[in-house]
Amino acid sequence: MKLLHEFREFAVKGNVVDLAVGVIIGAAFAKIVDSLVADVVMPIISRIIGKLDFSSMFIVLGEVPAGTALTLDALKKAGVPVLAWGNFVTVAINFVILAFVIFLMVKQVNRLRRMNAETPAQAAEPAPPPEDVMLLREIRDSLRIAR
Repeated sequence: MKLLHEFREFAVKGNVVDLAVGVIIGAAFAKIVDSLVADVVMPIISRIIGKLDFSSMFIVLGEVPAGTALTLDALKKAGVPVLAWGNFVTVAINFVILAFVIFLMVKQVNRLRRMNAETPAQAAEPAPPPEDVMLLREIRDSLRIAR
């Protein structure tokens, strides 16, 4: 019973719920990035470099059975070992784009936090001087009066 109670406390904490929401949004965001790479970035790269589709690039590492088409899907179905380096390049490009977009988002959030921390009321009122400075000013003023 105690274990279930501790688990419930852990599961309903705000951080765990926030993490779950983040994972769900991240998964949806990954689909958007995959589409961006497959439908926007790769066609532009293909246009610049030539007719090129990274996802279909591979190196055959074994014997190809007779009558098997030399496509990635056909070779995988036939059980032929292939080094599908094109898929890796596509995933690496997805990662770089995703990391850059997340960097821009975090940068923007940090900028907004700094702007919210500096409200006009706070900017107009200077912070009070430390106590030791106040004491030194009192001593100075006392010495001026005593002269």
